[in-house]
Amino acid sequence: MDFSFSDEQQQIAELAKRIFTDHASHERVRQIERAGGPRFDRELWAEAARAGLLGIAVPQAHGGAGLGFFEVALVVEQMARAAAPIPLLETIVTGALPIAEYGTDAQRNAWLPKVVEGEAILTAALTEDQADPQRPTTTARKDGASWRISGIKTCVPAGDLADLLLVPAAADGKVVVLLVEAATPGLRTWPLLTTSGQPEARIELDDVRVGADAVLGTTATGGAVLAWIEERATTALACVALGVCEQALALTSDYTKNRKQFDQPIAMFQAVGQRLADAYIDVEAIRLTTWQAAWRLAVGLPAETQVAIAKYWAGAGGQRVVHTAQHLHGGMGVDRDYPLHRYFLYAKQLELQLGGTTTQLRRLGRLIAAEANA
Repeated sequence: MDFSFSDEQQQIAELAKRIFTDHASHERVRQIERAGGPRFDRELWAEAARAGLLGIAVPQAHGGAGLGFFEVALVVEQMARAAAPIPLLETIVTGALPIAEYGTDAQRNAWLPKVVEGEAILTAALTEDQADPQRPTTTARKDGASWRISGIKTCVPAGDLADLLLVPAAADGKVVVLLVEAATPGLRTWPLLTTSGQPEARIELDDVRVGADAVLGTTATGGAVLAWIEERATTALACVALGVCEQALALTSDYTKNRKQFDQPIAMFQAVGQRLADAYIDVEAIRLTTWQAAWRLAVGLPAETQVAIAKYWAGAGGQRVVHTAQHLHGGMGVDRDYPLHRYFLYAKQLELQLGGTTTQLRRLGRLIAAEANA
């Protein structure tokens, strides 16, 4: 299968790379991290909006470019290579895309133009403690024409920055996805300290009341809406892992070519070369499986198996790549004034987010068993 990019897609990737290279240098990201508070660069966010990156997949009727998930994946990869401190994945993949796909005209008009202009941050609260994302324990009950939501969501990406949250909840044996504004009474947000420094939050919903117009899709299709969001969010995380591993390998290649022992670059040593070669193979495996999943989602083909495979490689292969990078850098790898530590920590978080390698293998096992029994 040919995964080469079209001219338009290459231009999008190059634009994103230029924006993040120019505005998310190591020095700038370090400045943001040292400033305290959420890891969020508002100047970069505004620049991404001006460049059209935030509206890349928003329909043209709402001010966006009207492109698809594959183009979003290209932008996410470049964002990850720079470890750019903006909630782009959360806002586009888990917020704008589902609203564009399943939202009512009123929902689209209310939020999509704001996303394009960089005036709103969106996210989805998919994770709960000890719960399958497809079977939320958060509950929603009808109260006349309104819904009342109660439950706790954890590790919500950009949860302390978001203006709007997509909240899956159990309702009479079904799943419903509700749009909840962060300022809604009864919703409390607690910022979390994460491994990578990426902003996450614990969200408590204490009898939060929203209107009937807050339902995304319908009460009958909530499960399908949630599965649609999770597949794209998981694939986008694999795109992040790809960017993280690409940059970690690039840093390691440069370092080993310039670091000398016994008057020669350590890249010339056989053991070092072997580890770099293995890391390169892992990066290419992550690339292949990620683009396969992204392409199938973009063209509307079933992709559950491919998404699980991509997330498996992002977790397992990603860990091997960043550990190799860390080991070959020696003491330099743990220096927080050097960028490598950022990718190592990011990869560890990505390994577990929305299901680690064991979870993906179990999912693949169920799919194989179902196919064999069909």
